[in-house]
Order: sequence, then C-alpha cells, then structure tokens
Amino acid sequence: MGPTHDDRTVELLALVADRPLVLEPELEREIGNVVRGLSERFRRPYGEFEAGVRKQATIPEGATSLGLAGTAPGLVLEVGETVVVVLPGPPGELQRLWRRALETEPVQRVLEAAPRPDHRILRFFGLPESAVARVVEGAGGEREGMDVTICAHDLEVQVDLVVQPGAEAHAQRLQQALRKELPQAFFADDDRPVEAIVLDLARGQGLTLAAAESCTGGLVAARLTSIPGSSDAFLGGVVTYHDRLKRELLGVPAEIFERHGAVSAETAAAMASGARKVLGADVAVSVTGVAGPGGGSAEKPVGLVYLHAAGPEDEKAVELHLPGDRDAVRRRAAASALHLLRRLLAQSRHSQA
Repeated sequence: MGPTHDDRTVELLALVADRPLVLEPELEREIGNVVRGLSERFRRPYGEFEAGVRKQATIPEGATSLGLAGTAPGLVLEVGETVVVVLPGPPGELQRLWRRALETEPVQRVLEAAPRPDHRILRFFGLPESAVARVVEGAGGEREGMDVTICAHDLEVQVDLVVQPGAEAHAQRLQQALRKELPQAFFADDDRPVEAIVLDLARGQGLTLAAAESCTGGLVAARLTSIPGSSDAFLGGVVTYHDRLKRELLGVPAEIFERHGAVSAETAAAMASGARKVLGADVAVSVTGVAGPGGGSAEKPVGLVYLHAAGPEDEKAVELHLPGDRDAVRRRAAASALHLLRRLLAQSRHSQA
C-alpha cells in the first residue's frame, strides 16, 4: 500500500484476483495534494515523490477507495463472492479507515449474512485469575455455542462470554454464578475503564475529586485526565515525592514522619486530608509506598503501598503488598487507588439512596 518497491499488498491482490492494475486520476490527485504538503514541510522537490504517488494511486480494477491514512489508500474489492478489505497496519491509520470500510455496501452485505454472537462482559478487581477460573469451571465452563475468555491485567480480571444463539441459558447461569460467588470483587459489566466509572460516580453525586501521589508520580491523575470531559469532576492532583513537599503543600505533620515514616497509613491519611483542603475537593485519594527496586527494608519492603480515600462523610484505607518490578508496582498502585475511589463513591451513592 505504501510508495516503496517493497510495499506489494495491492499488487499481489490484483494478481490473485486476476484484475489489471489501473491508475485512478482522482486518487492520484488526492495523494498528490498530501505529498505536496509533505514535500514543502521537508523542503524536498515534489518530483522526488511522483513515482510513489503514481504507485499508490494504481489499484486493482473495480476496487473502491476508502480514503487515505497518511498517503496510503484503504481499498475494498469484490472478487466473485469474496469481499477483500485492504487497510494499513499502523493502529492509528487502521482505525481511521475501519469505520469507512464498515460503511461500504460490500462489507455490510458480508456482516448482514454472518451470525452475530452476543458478547457479555464481567469484570472483577482484587482477586487472582485462578479464583475466577474456578467459578467458571464450577458453573460448567465453556460449552458448544459459548466461548469464555479470562484475562488479568493490573489486578483486574475480565471475563468475556461470546454467546451463539441457543447458548443464552448457559451464559446466564455462568453470569449468575460469578456474581453470586464473587460479589465483593465484581465491579462492572461493561468495558469502561475504572477511571471512567469513578468520574461517572462523582458526577452523579455532584462531587469533585483530587489526588495526592508519591510513588505513583501522577499516574492516578493521568488516568483520570485521559477521559474526555474529566475536568467537570476532577480538579487536579499534586505529586509530593519529597517529604518536604508533603509537609509544605499538604500539611502532613512532622511528627507523623518521625513516628511512622513517609510510607505509612498515617501519612496516606494526612495526604488525602491535605489534598481535600488545599485543592478544595470533596473527595481525595492518596498514594505512598515503596516502588523499588531499592529503598525497601525488612519492615517496609518493596511493593508496600498505602492508599487512603477521604470524602465528606466516609473514608477508606488499604495496605497493599504488590508484586512485580517498579513499573508494575506503580501501575497496580494507581489502579488500586482508582478502585478505592470507586468503592468510596459507590458506598456514598448507596447511603444517599
């Protein structure tokens, strides 16, 4: 699809389909306009790119262009009863053209002819993958017409059920078993990230959020701000990596450091309280811990993390012993902080109800 000699996908498609390659003038003009902009940006003469433009505008006879991703056109070609879709490999470019591919009549015809299985999701937090697998197996596991996938990532476990017509009753039994056996760990039946769930819970109660982070270095705030529109609930966060900043910015008393240390439940509680006050938020979550690889001790080993979430009426605290390297500890601590926020906000919502 590309302009160089080793980009041969379109050429080979024409060969297999037994279609001649033809130069499409409108596609050549479209690609040429993009390339002219690139040639000006890089201060290279357009003539250096003309051969590549012609190559990319040369497509199998009868193919439909989906538009450009960069300079590469996506294509749809019908070959007898077969529909071939040609898309670029880089994820951003592929995603840009995939929706257009779905909108074409040949692809819609294929999708309408194919049976569409039901897709159900159950998500859990804070338990091993094996615990979920045991419940799945105890409830009958996979059967004909239903595929079960269990995937763990950063202390979350997602169960995907792909259910063909006729297997709905077994899927329902499996869902009920998972919810009944693992009620405290179950938190969602959709694929929204936990940060989106947290923001929705806060919005629903008219509450604002803040974060005070040490070992996670802003990962909690980064995940919350990755959601469009998060500013209507999330006010901001502070990264108080040095103890001096915990004292000066968050007001953590010096005696807490002297008696308990920076990595302690007491420090986490003071950080959350300070963040609520300094940032003017209704609810704040704090993280302090030992991410490693150094800095640990027998009393406070690498992976020890304290979390604290505080709201107008309720508070929740957690002590964690997280496995993995520095990156894994930080990711899992951030995920755990978001889930602690989720639990606090869900509890607050239920008490209001």
